[in-house]
Amino acid sequence: MLKSGPVPRYYQLKEIIRQKVTGGQWAPGTPIPSERELCEQYGLSRMTARQSITELVNEGYLYREQGKGTFVAQPKITQQLIQLTGFTEDMEARAKHPATQVLKHEMVPADAVVATALRIKPGQLLFRVQRLRLANGEPLAIETSLVNFIGCEHLMDEDLEHESLYQILEKKYGQPPLEADQELEARLAGEEEARLLKIGKGDPVLHIHRTTYTDRNQPLEFAKSIYRGDKYRFYTRLNRK
Repeated sequence: MLKSGPVPRYYQLKEIIRQKVTGGQWAPGTPIPSERELCEQYGLSRMTARQSITELVNEGYLYREQGKGTFVAQPKITQQLIQLTGFTEDMEARAKHPATQVLKHEMVPADAVVATALRIKPGQLLFRVQRLRLANGEPLAIETSLVNFIGCEHLMDEDLEHESLYQILEKKYGQPPLEADQELEARLAGEEEARLLKIGKGDPVLHIHRTTYTDRNQPLEFAKSIYRGDKYRFYTRLNRK
C-alpha cells in the first residue's frame, strides 16, 4: 500500500516503477504488471495507475504495444553537451557498434542561412552529405552536414559509410573540428523522418543545429541532425558563476 500524505499517489507509484526499471529489477523488454495488478497491489484506482504508466511511457522508461501490454524500454543514450564528439566516437565509447548509411552526397550552393553560419557568400559551393546513423543495427539519427574549406569537393571521394567525417577532416585535410555552437529543439517526426528512423509519424524527435569551428575559430561545418526522442536524452552541467 502507498502512503497517505502530500505526495500524490500516482507519483508514488511512478517512482516505485521507475526505481525497478533503473535499478535493474525489471529488465528491458520485459512486461510490467497490468493496471489491474498494480491497482490490487497498491490499493489504487485504475485511473491513478494509468496516469503513472502514461507519464513513464512519455519519459521513455516504458513503451506500449497494442494488444500486448506495457514493457520496459531500453535505457536512453545520455549525450553530454559539454564535449564535441562525432557519432562514431561516441558510440564506440559506449561499446556500441556504429554504422552509417550515406543517403546522399553532393556539392550544393549555400543558402542564406548556411552562408551566414559559415561566414561565406550565398551561392558558394559546399560539400553536403546526409547520413543515417545506427547503433547495433538500430537507426538513431539523421545527420546532414554541410562542409566548407578550400578543397572540400574532394570529400566526394571519401568513404563516409565506413570512416568518421571528423577524423577524415582532421587527419587528411588538416581541418580539426574543435568547438561548436548548438541549438536544440523538440519537434514531431515527419513522414520521411519516421520512415528512416523506424518510428511513427508524429513521434517526438530532437532537432539539433550545430556550427563547428576549427582551431582558428573558422566555421567549418553547419550540421542539422534529427535524433529519436525515445532513444536520447541530453545532459549538461550549469554553473552559476
